[in-house]
Amino acid sequence: MTRSYCFHFFVLVLVVTSMAGGLVGCVSSSVAPSAKSSDMLTSSDEPESRRRARIRLELAVGYYNNGQTTIALDEIKQSINVDANLFEAHNLRGLIYMRLNDLALAEESFKKALDLNPKAATVQHNYGWMMCKQGRVAESIQMFTAALANPLYTDRAKTLMTQGLCQLESGQRKEAEANLLRSYEIDPSNPIVAYNLALIFFQNGEYSRSQIYLRRLNNSQLANAESLWLGVKLERKLDNMGSVVQLGEQLKKRFPHAKETISFERSAFNE
Repeated sequence: MTRSYCFHFFVLVLVVTSMAGGLVGCVSSSVAPSAKSSDMLTSSDEPESRRRARIRLELAVGYYNNGQTTIALDEIKQSINVDANLFEAHNLRGLIYMRLNDLALAEESFKKALDLNPKAATVQHNYGWMMCKQGRVAESIQMFTAALANPLYTDRAKTLMTQGLCQLESGQRKEAEANLLRSYEIDPSNPIVAYNLALIFFQNGEYSRSQIYLRRLNNSQLANAESLWLGVKLERKLDNMGSVVQLGEQLKKRFPHAKETISFERSAFNE
């Protein structure tokens, strides 16, 4: 089976991940402890409507992650009907409408989420991604920058990757390289970042730098036909013919029907 990571652009795996983890034990800021008590707020202090809204949100997250988009939309509508003040629900609504290619409703949802929580870095990331897909690069960079400025944000590597890919697509190669390098420093296991760094350095003629990222990727189970084919062309530039043969054999064995394998068999190294 061919593994595809859409290495060039646009991968984005968006970030319902922190949402699911954040559902448990999240207490409404509108509920205050008794004046006679200094107890911290717990889930028992949460209004029933908020609890029911969160249950619907959890269900929607599960359906969304399973690709059941229409059911996820129905659940998120019910969550918002019960309690319209959960920013996470509007964030997920935005992702759902992005998947359904209704970008007007997606944007409306992200704006609402940010109205409720102006510093929600996950929402800023998602909104920035949507803007980038629309070619609104300058606006998207503002959103990514805002997300990265939040010291509590834990998905920095993903946002740096997305910002870098957006800049790469728009021709801002130096800026893209810088952000992809920063992303790699945080998460060197990401194959998308490794591939795109290798590709940038290959296109720049910096073959030794390209090799650093590509060899690690191609020696892992995360290699795909695209990365192996770039490896073939790179090792050929470095006159490492033994590596060219080895990578070519991997291509033929693991991805016999891929277009990269066909190109290898035709010796079409410069296409």
